[in-house]
Amino acid sequence: MIYTVTLNPAIDYIVRLTHIESGAVNRMDSSDTFAGGKGINVSRILQRLGYASTATGFVGGFTGEFIKDGLVAEAIGTQFVQVDQDTRINVKIKADQETEINGLGPVVTDEQLAELEDILSHVTADDTVVFAGSAPASLGNQVYNRLIPLAKQAGAEVVCDFEGQTLLDSLAHEPLLVKPNNHELEAIFGVTFDSREDIVRYAKEILVKGAKNVIVSMAGDGALLVTGEATYFAKPIKGTVKNSVGAGDSMVAGFTGEYTKSHNPIEALKWGVACGTATAFSDDLASIDFIREMYEKVEVETL
Repeated sequence: MIYTVTLNPAIDYIVRLTHIESGAVNRMDSSDTFAGGKGINVSRILQRLGYASTATGFVGGFTGEFIKDGLVAEAIGTQFVQVDQDTRINVKIKADQETEINGLGPVVTDEQLAELEDILSHVTADDTVVFAGSAPASLGNQVYNRLIPLAKQAGAEVVCDFEGQTLLDSLAHEPLLVKPNNHELEAIFGVTFDSREDIVRYAKEILVKGAKNVIVSMAGDGALLVTGEATYFAKPIKGTVKNSVGAGDSMVAGFTGEYTKSHNPIEALKWGVACGTATAFSDDLASIDFIREMYEKVEVETL
C-alpha cells in the first residue's frame, strides 16, 4: 500500500478570467473546486494509474468533509484525523498571470497529532509513505522530524517532497525519492547553475546526504534522475502549459507507483515525466488517457 500524508490539505478553488484588475470588481469566466494538497494530488494520480493508496493527514469542518467525499468518489482510501477547525481553502486565479492565495490551515492539538503518529506507526515493510508539502503553522515543518522516523521504524520506504531545510532534514531518513526542481536545488546550496552538469553535481550531493533517488525537474528543459548507479535525462515534451498546480505531485505519483511495482528507475522516470507533463498540459490533474499519450513521447537517455 502507498500512503500519502498531507498535513495541511485544502480545497483548491480555481478561478478563470482573462484579466484581473486590482481594486476593481472582477467577474470570472469559469471556476472549479477540487480536493487539493500535495499528498492528495499524489493519491489522485495514483488512482488513475491503477495503484491503491490511502490518503491521511488532518481535515476539519465542512471543507474537510468535501475533501473526504471527493476522494471517496474517486475510490481513494482515506484515514484522516479530524481536527476542530475548518480545512483551508486555496484560491488559484488563472488570468493573464497565475496568482495563488493560500489559506493558513487549522490548529492541530497534541492529541490529534498523536492519532496521526499512531497511524504511521502501524504501516509495514510492504508499504511506501509519501510525505509532501508544508505543515500547518501550529505544527511547523519540524514535525516531519517526528513523523518520518515512525514510518521508517515500521519498515516502510518513504518519499519526501519538500523544499529547503525540510528536504535537507528528511535526507537523514534515506528517502526512496526526493524531487527538487532546479531552482530549489540552487537555493538549497546557495549556488547558480550554469549547465546541466552543475545540476547533476549537486543532485549527487543530495544522494551523498542520504536520498536513494533524486529527480530534478527543469520545467521546459526536461528532468534528471540521479541514482547511485547512473544518471538519466528525460527530454522535454513540447506543448502548451495550462496548469502549474499539481505537476510536480503528478511526477512523484508516476515515479512512486511504477517504482514500487517494478523497481525499474528508467520506467519510473518515464511514468513520472508522463504524469507531470500531462498535468502541466491539462486544466486539472491529468486523465489516464492523456498520461498514456504523454508516456509514448517520453525519451530517456543515460548520461
